[in-house]
Amino acid sequence: MALRKPKLAVWKFSSCDGCQLSLLDCEDELLAVAGAVEIANFPEASRAVVKGPYDLSLVEGSITTPHDAERIHGIRRASKFLVTIGACATAGGIQALRNFKDVKEFISIVYARPDYIETLKKSTPITDHVFVDFELRGCPINKYQLVEVLSAFLNGRKPNTPPHSVCVECKLRGTVCVMVAQGTPCLGPVTQVGCGALCPAYARGCYGCFGPKETTNTASLSAWWSGLGVSERDLMRAFRGFNAYAEPFRRESEAHEK
Repeated sequence: MALRKPKLAVWKFSSCDGCQLSLLDCEDELLAVAGAVEIANFPEASRAVVKGPYDLSLVEGSITTPHDAERIHGIRRASKFLVTIGACATAGGIQALRNFKDVKEFISIVYARPDYIETLKKSTPITDHVFVDFELRGCPINKYQLVEVLSAFLNGRKPNTPPHSVCVECKLRGTVCVMVAQGTPCLGPVTQVGCGALCPAYARGCYGCFGPKETTNTASLSAWWSGLGVSERDLMRAFRGFNAYAEPFRRESEAHEK
């Protein structure tokens, strides 16, 4: 008798689909994953939907509507393990910029019929609503880290993803520090690695796409940036990117808001 393959489901909430595309971009690795699991729900790849329960659910996107807030609880109940993927699911995403203002003002400006729009005041990460077994950050996520997380949960072990900062990655690849050598503002010291230090490799500062690393010292970095001549307004904006509502970045941006 053949063993049942674990059921894998991929769910979309408010997002751009970039993290789902990262899974499709795995190519050879995806073939191995597809052979090891039953893909029960994956909107980017197939119309087919298999009923739960699911062994592992990957959730992309933030909670931005009352319907989202309702639906995520159903997915959590149907999932043995639930992993959030990407900045939207782990930190509210770029759409969480509205959390710092009154969303009703944006709606009245953008839409001809604001009364047709049903939305929450804030865009929030999945963990604000249900228990999450693991968060995989990035905008978009690193496809190799995703394959590692899939392998870990399907084989009953803890995912092995690097916790260090982008600065360590710069050292590993031999990239000269753009902040020390060129005076270019860079979020690398407070950002979790995942991109391979892509921007510093092209003499640009890190934009914080993978969100805050553990035990960040954002105040120290801001003081350094101030020494480089960065204004309070630009400091605030620097921390309000793809992961603006992640707690360390949110707190630091508010410290420079006038």
